Amino acid sequence: MPEIHAARRRRAQQLVREAEADAALITAGPNVRYLTGLASSNAALLLPAEGDGALLATDSRYAGAARRDGRRPRPGRGALHRGEAGDGGLPPGHQAARLRGPRDDRRAARRANGGGGRRSHAPVRKEDRVSPQVKDPEELEKLEVACRLSDAALEQVLPQVRPGMSERLLATLLDHTMALLGADHPAFDTIVASGPNGAIPHHAPTDRELAPGDLVTMDFGALHDGYHADMTRTVAIGSVAGWQREIYDLVALAQEAGIAVLEDGVEAGTVDAVAREVIEAAGHAAHFQHGLGHGVGLEIHEAPMLGYGRTGKLTDRVPVTVEPGVYLPAMGGVRIEDVLVVTAGDRARFLTSTTRELLVL
Repeated sequence: MPEIHAARRRRAQQLVREAEADAALITAGPNVRYLTGLASSNAALLLPAEGDGALLATDSRYAGAARRDGRRPRPGRGALHRGEAGDGGLPPGHQAARLRGPRDDRRAARRANGGGGRRSHAPVRKEDRVSPQVKDPEELEKLEVACRLSDAALEQVLPQVRPGMSERLLATLLDHTMALLGADHPAFDTIVASGPNGAIPHHAPTDRELAPGDLVTMDFGALHDGYHADMTRTVAIGSVAGWQREIYDLVALAQEAGIAVLEDGVEAGTVDAVAREVIEAAGHAAHFQHGLGHGVGLEIHEAPMLGYGRTGKLTDRVPVTVEPGVYLPAMGGVRIEDVLVVTAGDRARFLTSTTRELLVL
């Protein structure tokens, strides 16, 4: 396994020691990938508190990828691969901790220990994350590429947007263009919401055709080497009514206010509160019900969450979205979303770059 993954495992081992456990069983796919580099829908990592004898368990579909990336197979049934040194076996009677895994995968634990007897398990504090909020330079580079692919796709698709095009076709065009540009695949199900559908924040694209006078919200992102981009733009078709311009300018102002306080050491809840106050002051408190943003990385929604009453401080090299919106039932809505990285001693850095001005197509 590459050195960067070895360094991450060493940091994770500190969490294991703090839990007073002998090893950690890690089953969440993003965490396994973060610590080993293996992208798999079925894998588990047994990480000892000390040493470099980590054991990776997966099935035959991913065995070739594991070997290709330098993980040596361990003899025996199943696809079990070993780290750089040691057999990583957990002695009988010792305790394993589970670090932010979705389930207690005892079968994986038994495979990792050669099918031995019972093991005891202890929970790890919820705040102990294997994949941290603070990203290393390699992670930020991958995330930046994902955001560039998203921006480039939108740039190519916007000239093709026209009345009569369905929401579903526009979503497909965005997905296809991201793939042509080099994205692994969409980071999540692309949202296209036109006209009154724009009042539904997570509307699923339908066969509704875009019409003159519509606002159209596009929420999408590219996946690059496991890292998720997430951006939203709202455009107008043909013309802009007064109420549409009003809520667009309001959302843009709220986003600017939130971004202005997005700095090293700020409370997550403060960023949300500052942006929310702008919308509430304009009389639209009831029309902005979701949180202001969230972290992104190996998962599309990660900590920190920027929402009402959220605690915890943002620090250097933490990427987050800032995505205020106003949604008017039966009329339409506006959301503007960007990915930014908190930067010590400076303003937050944009990873998405498409203009935030209202485009009329």
